[in-house]
Amino acid sequence: MNDDGRPALIETAGNPHTHVVLRGGHGQPNYDAESVAACRRELESAGLAPRLMVDCSHANSRKDHRRQSEVMLDVLAQRMQGDDALIGVMLESHLNEGKQALPAASRLSQLRHGVSVTDACLGWVTTEHLLTLAAERLRNV
Repeated sequence: MNDDGRPALIETAGNPHTHVVLRGGHGQPNYDAESVAACRRELESAGLAPRLMVDCSHANSRKDHRRQSEVMLDVLAQRMQGDDALIGVMLESHLNEGKQALPAASRLSQLRHGVSVTDACLGWVTTEHLLTLAAERLRNV
């Protein structure tokens, strides 16, 4: 939309710092080394820099927030083995683990503090552990 709120077609030279986010799809993960290599090849064949971020949640964790650790550790191992196309991971995290349904307005006081009302999340303790572990391992690469 332009400044007047009308649809607009704008062309740019592009952003040389973009990246692909692999989050899995159709219920299947795509963070494994074979999927990462295939995405790298496609980007390179299109003349684009191979920069990949892995979403450890959603289909990559098969919608089980507790499996995000497994996904992140696999991606971390790939990076440590030299795959420099992997530039980061995304963890779905909140203060406390899990998910809760958003109640009717009259029952909002029943919400548990720090628990997501959208997607199930890792809690802060697990998130901190994973990020500290990654930092320690990558520091030695």
